[in-house]
Amino acid sequence: MKILVVHSCKLKLVYICKNVFMYSDYFIIQEQALRGRYVNFEQIVPLINSLIDSEFNVSTEGYSVNGIPIYSIGVGSGNKKVLMWSQMHGNESTTTKAIFDFINLLKTKHENIYSSHLLENFTFKIIPMLNPDGAELYKRENANKVDLNRDAQHQTQSEIKTFFKVFDEFKPDVCLNLHDQRTIFSAGKTGKSAIISFLAPSIDEDKTQTPPRMYAMQLIAYMANCLNKQINGHIGRYDDGFNLNCIGDTLQSKGIPTILFEAGHFPGDYEREKTREIIFNSFLFLFDGLLNKKLPGVSSYFLLPENQKLFFDVLIKNVKIPYKSELTDVAIQFEEQLKQKKINLIPKIVRIDNLKGYFGHKMIEARGEEILVNNSNHLKIDMVIDKILVGGQKVSL
Repeated sequence: MKILVVHSCKLKLVYICKNVFMYSDYFIIQEQALRGRYVNFEQIVPLINSLIDSEFNVSTEGYSVNGIPIYSIGVGSGNKKVLMWSQMHGNESTTTKAIFDFINLLKTKHENIYSSHLLENFTFKIIPMLNPDGAELYKRENANKVDLNRDAQHQTQSEIKTFFKVFDEFKPDVCLNLHDQRTIFSAGKTGKSAIISFLAPSIDEDKTQTPPRMYAMQLIAYMANCLNKQINGHIGRYDDGFNLNCIGDTLQSKGIPTILFEAGHFPGDYEREKTREIIFNSFLFLFDGLLNKKLPGVSSYFLLPENQKLFFDVLIKNVKIPYKSELTDVAIQFEEQLKQKKINLIPKIVRIDNLKGYFGHKMIEARGEEILVNNSNHLKIDMVIDKILVGGQKVSL
């Protein structure tokens, strides 16, 4: 495989497949104003305002329950219309960061051929934050405590009414439903975390493979083939259980190829900065696939391993607990808590059991040593960990 490096005024393009681009200088277009897990409306407003009076078309499409504007960003003049939206769930911000990285790329139209190529072939409509109320509180639901991704049929919430207004007016050819997934997911029954997962949502209980859904599957397979050059084996296929109340299932049932993106855990990357780059690259691979007449077969999609819930944030193996006759394992999960506009990771014990076949993003082998949590050997589920000792030695989580 030949790698060709092309220099532009600002960017260095690396061709890794036929017509497939990556950026070796990705940090140049990475939006530095958005970092970490907490991204709220206040942070994106200056970025959106900077696009006004440019080739980008910024529109106020509606308002959240609490009256916060829901913006769309339109750009491009191509025949293929792509609708993409992020933070339908307020605490899922990785794809929002990747969206603004992508917008920064499009802003370089006059500096590199590739951005011009995208804008000439596509018309993009982007909703960067569908649930600003949830984003402010770092909550999945909106201000009415409704999961917007379960309101596609009844459309009771203002945010979903706004979404479908945009959908009906824009009439997209492809929809990108952008989310985050928890650190618990593995790519199949492996010790590899699902850094990214995809899904071509079902249209019915029988999971019928209509032409639009099959096209979404082929596009996912194309992205996965390219991404495997970066994150081989860390790509999962999300559960395709049917629920017509979900946005993706509804849009797919309307005959619009729809792809679910789930940004997951890159080892050691709890801020999801490496994952955002993977999401950004997946956008580029997808848009190349949309212009490529030769895509992988549907069977390639089903070769992607289905997500399994096999990971804990920390897994301590073979510990001694006085009230257990045999050695056991202790699993710890980080609970995300918002405090002073910063996400704190609070470690909690979630399982005390023989956890053979499970994995930890951090694995600790106790080798039969006694474990003390908060100076106690009486461990309980949901116990918050302030201090943990294994064999008398303090363990850093």
